[in-house]
Amino acid sequence: MNPDDSGAQSSWDATQAAAKSLGLQIIALDIRVPSDFDKLTQAATRSRIDAILVLRGGIAYFLRKQIAALAQQHKLPGIYYAAEFVEAGGLMSYASNNEAQYRRAAYYVDKILKGAKPGDLPIEQPTKFEFVINLKTVKQIGLTIPPNVLARVDRVIR
Repeated sequence: MNPDDSGAQSSWDATQAAAKSLGLQIIALDIRVPSDFDKLTQAATRSRIDAILVLRGGIAYFLRKQIAALAQQHKLPGIYYAAEFVEAGGLMSYASNNEAQYRRAAYYVDKILKGAKPGDLPIEQPTKFEFVINLKTVKQIGLTIPPNVLARVDRVIR
Protein backbone atom coordinates (compact mmCIF):
# COMPACT_ATOMS: atom_id res chain seq x y z
CA MET A 1 0.00 0.00 0.00
CA ASN A 2 0.97 3.60 -0.40
CA PRO A 3 0.53 5.13 3.06
CA ASP A 4 0.42 8.60 1.48
CA ASP A 5 -2.81 7.67 -0.32
CA SER A 6 -5.76 8.54 1.91
CA GLY A 7 -7.95 5.89 0.28
CA ALA A 8 -5.36 3.21 0.95
CA GLN A 9 -5.01 4.35 4.55
CA SER A 10 -8.75 4.04 5.23
CA SER A 11 -8.72 0.61 3.55
CA TRP A 12 -5.76 -0.38 5.73
CA ASP A 13 -7.62 0.68 8.87
CA ALA A 14 -10.63 -1.44 7.88
CA THR A 15 -8.36 -4.36 6.98
CA GLN A 16 -6.64 -4.20 10.36
CA ALA A 17 -9.99 -4.27 12.16
CA ALA A 18 -11.19 -7.24 10.10
CA ALA A 19 -7.92 -9.13 10.61
CA LYS A 20 -8.05 -8.56 14.35
CA SER A 21 -11.60 -9.92 14.54
CA LEU A 22 -10.46 -13.03 12.64
CA GLY A 23 -7.30 -13.50 14.70
CA LEU A 24 -5.01 -12.87 11.74
CA GLN A 25 -1.67 -11.10 11.88
CA ILE A 26 -1.09 -8.63 9.06
CA ILE A 27 1.74 -6.34 8.09
CA ALA A 28 1.84 -3.37 5.75
CA LEU A 29 4.47 -3.20 3.05
CA ASP A 30 4.78 0.37 1.82
CA ILE A 31 5.34 1.27 -1.80
CA ARG A 32 5.35 4.95 -2.76
CA VAL A 33 7.47 5.02 -5.94
CA PRO A 34 8.51 2.36 -8.48
CA SER A 35 11.97 2.05 -6.97
CA ASP A 36 10.33 0.81 -3.73
CA PHE A 37 9.47 -2.43 -5.52
CA ASP A 38 12.89 -3.91 -4.74
CA LYS A 39 12.43 -3.16 -1.04
CA LEU A 40 8.94 -4.65 -1.26
CA THR A 41 10.35 -7.85 -2.73
CA GLN A 42 12.96 -8.14 0.02
CA ALA A 43 10.41 -7.41 2.77
CA ALA A 44 7.97 -9.96 1.35
CA THR A 45 10.70 -12.60 1.36
CA ARG A 46 11.88 -11.78 4.90
CA SER A 47 8.37 -11.60 6.34
CA ARG A 48 7.41 -15.12 5.24
CA ILE A 49 3.94 -13.98 4.33
CA ASP A 50 1.17 -16.43 3.47
CA ALA A 51 -0.94 -14.21 1.21
CA ILE A 52 -1.17 -10.67 -0.13
CA LEU A 53 -3.85 -8.04 -0.33
CA VAL A 54 -3.06 -5.08 -2.55
CA LEU A 55 -4.87 -1.91 -1.54
CA ARG A 56 -6.03 0.71 -3.99
CA GLY A 57 -3.36 3.06 -5.29
CA GLY A 58 -1.85 4.40 -8.46
CA ILE A 59 1.65 3.06 -7.87
CA ALA A 60 0.35 -0.46 -7.22
CA TYR A 61 -1.72 -0.28 -10.40
CA PHE A 62 1.33 0.90 -12.34
CA LEU A 63 3.34 -2.07 -10.97
CA ARG A 64 0.52 -4.64 -11.25
CA LYS A 65 2.47 -6.98 -13.58
CA GLN A 66 5.50 -7.00 -11.30
CA ILE A 67 3.37 -7.49 -8.18
CA ALA A 68 1.47 -10.38 -9.78
CA ALA A 69 4.74 -11.96 -10.94
CA LEU A 70 6.21 -11.63 -7.45
CA ALA A 71 3.16 -13.33 -5.96
CA GLN A 72 3.36 -16.15 -8.50
CA GLN A 73 7.11 -16.59 -7.93
CA HIS A 74 6.56 -17.01 -4.18
CA LYS A 75 3.33 -19.01 -4.66
CA LEU A 76 1.36 -16.41 -2.71
CA PRO A 77 -2.39 -16.22 -3.15
CA GLY A 78 -3.41 -12.63 -3.59
CA ILE A 79 -6.53 -10.56 -3.85
CA TYR A 80 -6.49 -7.25 -5.63
CA TYR A 81 -8.65 -4.15 -5.91
CA ALA A 82 -8.98 -4.29 -9.70
CA ALA A 83 -9.52 -7.00 -12.31
CA GLU A 84 -6.52 -5.70 -14.27
CA PHE A 85 -4.26 -7.29 -11.64
CA VAL A 86 -5.88 -10.66 -12.35
CA GLU A 87 -5.49 -10.10 -16.08
CA ALA A 88 -1.78 -9.45 -15.37
CA GLY A 89 -1.44 -12.80 -13.58
CA GLY A 90 -2.78 -12.12 -10.09
CA LEU A 91 -5.00 -14.72 -8.45
CA MET A 92 -8.30 -12.93 -7.82
CA SER A 93 -10.07 -9.62 -7.39
CA TYR A 94 -13.32 -8.50 -5.93
CA ALA A 95 -13.99 -4.95 -6.93
CA SER A 96 -16.40 -2.51 -8.39
CA ASN A 97 -16.86 -2.89 -12.12
CA ASN A 98 -14.91 -0.07 -13.77
CA GLU A 99 -16.93 -0.24 -16.97
CA ALA A 100 -20.16 0.32 -15.06
CA GLN A 101 -18.57 3.24 -13.20
CA TYR A 102 -17.41 4.85 -16.45
CA ARG A 103 -20.93 4.56 -17.86
CA ARG A 104 -22.31 6.20 -14.73
CA ALA A 105 -19.70 8.96 -15.00
CA ALA A 106 -20.89 9.61 -18.56
CA TYR A 107 -24.42 10.02 -17.19
CA TYR A 108 -23.14 12.70 -14.81
CA VAL A 109 -21.20 14.47 -17.57
CA ASP A 110 -24.37 14.51 -19.66
CA LYS A 111 -26.37 16.04 -16.79
CA ILE A 112 -23.74 18.72 -16.17
CA LEU A 113 -23.45 19.59 -19.87
CA LYS A 114 -27.22 20.01 -19.92
CA GLY A 115 -27.01 22.58 -17.11
CA ALA A 116 -27.20 20.61 -13.86
CA LYS A 117 -25.08 22.00 -11.06
CA PRO A 118 -22.53 19.41 -9.95
CA GLY A 119 -23.21 20.21 -6.29
CA ASP A 120 -26.88 19.34 -6.77
CA LEU A 121 -26.16 15.85 -8.11
CA PRO A 122 -26.17 13.02 -5.58
CA ILE A 123 -22.97 11.24 -4.62
CA GLU A 124 -23.19 7.60 -5.64
CA GLN A 125 -21.36 4.50 -4.53
CA PRO A 126 -20.59 1.67 -6.95
CA THR A 127 -23.45 -0.80 -7.24
CA LYS A 128 -21.96 -3.47 -9.50
CA PHE A 129 -19.11 -5.60 -8.17
CA GLU A 130 -17.21 -8.33 -9.95
CA PHE A 131 -15.38 -11.40 -8.64
CA VAL A 132 -12.62 -12.39 -11.09
CA ILE A 133 -10.27 -15.36 -10.81
CA ASN A 134 -7.30 -16.45 -12.90
CA LEU A 135 -7.33 -20.25 -13.25
CA LYS A 136 -3.85 -20.30 -14.78
CA THR A 137 -2.52 -18.65 -11.62
CA VAL A 138 -4.53 -21.06 -9.46
CA LYS A 139 -2.65 -23.91 -11.12
CA GLN A 140 0.76 -22.17 -11.06
CA ILE A 141 0.66 -21.55 -7.31
CA GLY A 142 -0.82 -24.97 -6.54
CA LEU A 143 -4.21 -24.03 -5.14
CA THR A 144 -7.53 -25.79 -5.29
CA ILE A 145 -10.54 -23.53 -5.46
CA PRO A 146 -13.66 -25.13 -3.94
CA PRO A 147 -16.57 -25.57 -6.38
CA ASN A 148 -18.86 -23.40 -4.25
CA VAL A 149 -16.38 -20.51 -4.63
CA LEU A 150 -16.02 -21.06 -8.38
CA ALA A 151 -19.80 -20.95 -8.67
CA ARG A 152 -19.73 -17.34 -7.40
CA VAL A 153 -17.11 -16.10 -9.88
CA ASP A 154 -18.35 -13.48 -12.35
CA ARG A 155 -15.43 -13.83 -14.75
CA VAL A 156 -12.78 -16.52 -15.20
CA ILE A 157 -9.42 -15.89 -16.85
CA ARG A 158 -7.92 -19.06 -18.31
